[in-house]
Order: sequence, then structure tokens, then C-alpha cells
Amino acid sequence: MKSSYNHAPLPADGQAISFAGGRFQVPNHPIIPYIEGDGTGRDIWKAARRVFDAAVEVAFGGERRVRWYEVFAGEKAFRQFGEWLPEDTLEAIKTFRIAIKGPLTTPVGGGIRSLNVALRQLLDLYACWRPVQYLPGLPSPVKHPEKMNIVIFRENTEDVYAGIEWREGTPQAQRVIEWLNERLREDKNPKQIRRDSGIGIKPISVTGTQRLVRRGIRYALDHGRKTVTLVHKGNIMKFTEGSFRDWGYELARREFRRETVTERESWILESKERQPNAGLEVHARAVEPGWEMAPEAFRRKIVEEVKACLDSIELTHGRGQWKTKLLINDRIADSMLQQILTRADEYEVVCTPNLNGDYLSDACAAQIGGLGLAPGANIGDEHGVFEATHGTAPKYADKDMINPSALIRSGALMFEFLGWTKVAERIEAALAATIAQRRVTYDLERLLVMEGATGVQRLSTSAFAGAIIENMQVASATIG
Repeated sequence: MKSSYNHAPLPADGQAISFAGGRFQVPNHPIIPYIEGDGTGRDIWKAARRVFDAAVEVAFGGERRVRWYEVFAGEKAFRQFGEWLPEDTLEAIKTFRIAIKGPLTTPVGGGIRSLNVALRQLLDLYACWRPVQYLPGLPSPVKHPEKMNIVIFRENTEDVYAGIEWREGTPQAQRVIEWLNERLREDKNPKQIRRDSGIGIKPISVTGTQRLVRRGIRYALDHGRKTVTLVHKGNIMKFTEGSFRDWGYELARREFRRETVTERESWILESKERQPNAGLEVHARAVEPGWEMAPEAFRRKIVEEVKACLDSIELTHGRGQWKTKLLINDRIADSMLQQILTRADEYEVVCTPNLNGDYLSDACAAQIGGLGLAPGANIGDEHGVFEATHGTAPKYADKDMINPSALIRSGALMFEFLGWTKVAERIEAALAATIAQRRVTYDLERLLVMEGATGVQRLSTSAFAGAIIENMQVASATIG
């Protein structure tokens, strides 16, 4: 460990978080790097830090305290060091393992396409963790926002975000198009790619998929959730997103066999319980509604699937035992975007490739008041970076008016991740209490007034943080 990063000395009385035996070892005074963020990041970080420090104090009575350590990325880094993402910043986050950041601008004119994507890929933060839960009193565009309580695990390092693209008309694009078209002709495939196309490659791997799904299943088991849903567009992209689905099921069966049941397995087991003396074909019909029109070879395949299921798990999952297991199912991405509007309460933990996860998490956040309320984390096996998921909103910078809730809730996630659950619980409870009192920032005030709410009090960013701290301290005094 170095004594300074970006020429800034470390806090003298802080210690590094370590990782051993698959667990983080958190000292009483952990050094946690933070990136203030660009634009409104300056305002929301100041507010969030006050809330974090107050929550730690209330939870632990001075026994524990975070030693915050500023590192640099984005505009502030470029102004001071001439770099958007200094190597010392990456090294500090690697060393101290956990960091939190405000929103960062995307550099203009080339270089790093996205600082957020760069941090995820360089630190192998392969899972984007996005819990989306409604807080009573928040304005929402849907009738029943209280049904929304979903935890999304979005793969962070692959898919189109891997960034393998060639611009239309470049020699590189032409070579790729010519090579692909030649291969298609050799395979007697009538498809041909137009020569005036831009080209992108969409990699999705077994490794990337299964480590994400493993984390999602472990989370569901640890938190008493009942379902894990694999969201994909595998009906069209069969060997990327379709494989994501298949590899996810494979991982569940291989590593979590006793704790899980797939949706199709549940249908087979339920059919067997309803008709215990029926033949395999009867149960196959229950699994495959298109049975009557299916060719014979396909029918045989379904019968074999039914037999394999009953042979392998009837003893451990049959006779109703499957109802107590974690259900693994899957949904097509476009259908899922509809279902989170109409039946959000049917979904609990979601695992999805990168691009679908981007769409889905924002669509879910819209139902609980928008990105200003949505926490986010990018986590790997030994590191985590927690962040506000919204943009920098530079026109509101330094006006002490922006909603800091997303960063505050991301901090609560961070404390939960570190095992300081009492801190996380106090932050969430105090935030919920403040919103229930209708003491809110301008964005929520405007929406509440539009909905006809009365008694709404508009607060600045700093005053909103103060109200949260006040509620936290009142609750602590009441508890004793």
C-alpha cells in the first residue's frame, strides 16, 4: 500500500478493507475512496456524506467511523492531472476494494468512451446491482407502484458494451463485411450484409453469464427471495442471449440443484402429482402446449426431458417439495418490459445481459420516482464501486437543489455489502420517513403538487440531508 495516491496522503488513522475466505474483512475505521463526481456530483456528495457519517454514528455510537479518501476521475481529474481517469485512482480503488462515486461526465472528443464503463471493465466489476423498491409517498406514473420490489443483476462487462465496432465505410468494416459474406456464401446461406453497414460484435460468454447468475441466485437464497428470472432476447439472438438463458439454467442445476427448481421442471412435477399413474407422454403434453402440431422427433425430445427430470429430482423435489425451492424461470426481454408495468410483483431477482439490463433497470426506476431515487452498485468478486445512476445535470450544479437520494441509497447498498446492515437500515428508514413527511427536493415537490398533494415542503439538497439526519436521530432516541 502506498502512502498517497494522486499526491494526497492517506488518512492517518484509517485501515484498508481486506478480502479473505470469500468475505470482506472490514476494520472499525475503513478507508473508503470516493469520487465526488461532475456537475451536481459536488452537491449530492456533500449531502450524502453527512447522512452516511450520521448513520454510522447512530448505529455504532462512535465505535466505528469511515475514513473517507478522495480520489479523482472526470472533469476534476482532468483539470488537476490532465487525465480523465488517473492510474492512481484505479490503484487506490483496487487497494481499498470499496469505493463510492457521484455521476461522471463522458469525455468529449475521443479517448475514454465512458468513464463508468471503463471503471467496470478495468476493475472487472461484472455485476451491476440495482435494487428497485418503492417508498410510500413517492409520485409514480403507475397505479400500483408498491408492487415494485425487484433486484436486478445486470452483466457489466460484455454484450454491446464490450465496444467492438467498426464505422460504416472504413477499411476495417469493409474487410469484416467481405469476410462474413464469403463465409455465408460458403454455407449456402442467402443472407448477405449490406456493404454500407456499420458493424458491431456482441460477445456473451459462458464465464460472464454464469458468474452473474451465480451471484443472483446466491443473493436470492440469502435474502429469502422466491424467484430468479433470466431476461433475454434468445428467440432472435439464439447463440448469444439464447445461450445466456441456457447457461443460466445449466449453472442453477449444477451448483444449486437441491435449492432450486426450473419453471419447466415445476410443470413436470406438478403434472406428475396431479396424475401420478399417467405415462410420460401425458406429462410431456403438459409441458409443451404445441404438442399436437409438433413433429415426432420433437415429441420424443420432450418425453426424454420429462423422464430425465423425474429420474433425477422426483425424490428430492417431488410431492410438493418443489414449491419450497427457489424458482428459476426466464422471460423474453420485450415481454418483460411490459410485465414490469402490469405485474411487477411476480418478479423478485432478475439476471440479464448488459443492454437489456440497462433498459430494464431504468424502466423499473421510472415507476418509483425516477433515477433520482434509484441506487446502483458495480460489484465483482473482490471489489465494489457504488454510484448514483443518473447523469451529471450540469445546469443544476452548485445550486443546492438536486435530489441526493440515489447516491444516499447507493451508500446504503455499500454498507449492506460490507455487512454494516444497521447503517443501511437506518439510512433507508430515515429517507422513507422524510419522504412520507413530504419534505422533499424540487423534483419530487413538483410531481407531488401536480398530483394534488398538499403540505409539501420544498427543501434544498443540504436541507433534505439535514431532514434525513433529523429523522434518523429521532428514531434512534425512540428506540433507546
